[in-house]
Amino acid sequence: MASQQRRLASRGESEYARRKVNGADYFTSRILYDDLAVVIRRFPSAPDAPAGGRPFVLVHGLGVSSRYFHPAAAELAKLGTVFLVDLPGYGSAPDPHRDVTIVDHAGVLARFLGAKGIREPVLVGHSMGTQVVSQLAIDFPDVTDRIVMMAPTMDPAARTLGAAASRLLRDILKEPVRVKVIVAVDYFIRCGIPYFLRQVPHLLKDRIEERLPRITAKCLVMRGDGDVISPDEWAREVTSLLRDGRFVSVEGPHIVMFTDPVSVAAEIARHGRS
Repeated sequence: MASQQRRLASRGESEYARRKVNGADYFTSRILYDDLAVVIRRFPSAPDAPAGGRPFVLVHGLGVSSRYFHPAAAELAKLGTVFLVDLPGYGSAPDPHRDVTIVDHAGVLARFLGAKGIREPVLVGHSMGTQVVSQLAIDFPDVTDRIVMMAPTMDPAARTLGAAASRLLRDILKEPVRVKVIVAVDYFIRCGIPYFLRQVPHLLKDRIEERLPRITAKCLVMRGDGDVISPDEWAREVTSLLRDGRFVSVEGPHIVMFTDPVSVAAEIARHGRS
């Protein structure tokens, strides 16, 4: 184990303990690309998973970490290998102490996928993660031909700090207690308010609608039917702007992959097979 850790450290990567969630094992590693570090949680595919399935890569939203993906990741691991990403400055990934744009996040995510040889994944972004994966789809179109945009942001009607904060507070009231705890710890302790505030302007000024028509990948747009952060009208507009987009609504609030991981995982897997 020590020799393995030394090999990983020589590549800017360090290995953490093996853990289990919802009956699924996962392994954690930290990888440094120049001055930006990402933390990856890898859920190996279950022994009885179908052969030849696509890997799944899940990208979180603003202020939070990949932890809220754990229930859905455990479901997807029944079908293939799952990678959860903590973007630079989020969750377990250290604060880079500099400005990090949507383009930067997309770039470091693409470097991780290329370095690990993760080919043709189902690339899933949630909330701000949809902005990151859509940017990656433009900058690195050969990475994958399957993208899921879950609860896409930012709706042009909410591109002010006040409007976005109002929607966030309204959504938090709908989320289960466990989600409230995860979000609070991630926002205030793991990400921290200073970095959060540095990231907010990138979320608000990003014009995702201008690049959606240029995405060549097959896209699934998904939202919870009670999601006030990503309204139905906006999610459907996102779908209509895509060259090859399909819309689906599932029951739940903004963090629907936590409240209904089975349905969400089934839709993601179906998109990967389509």
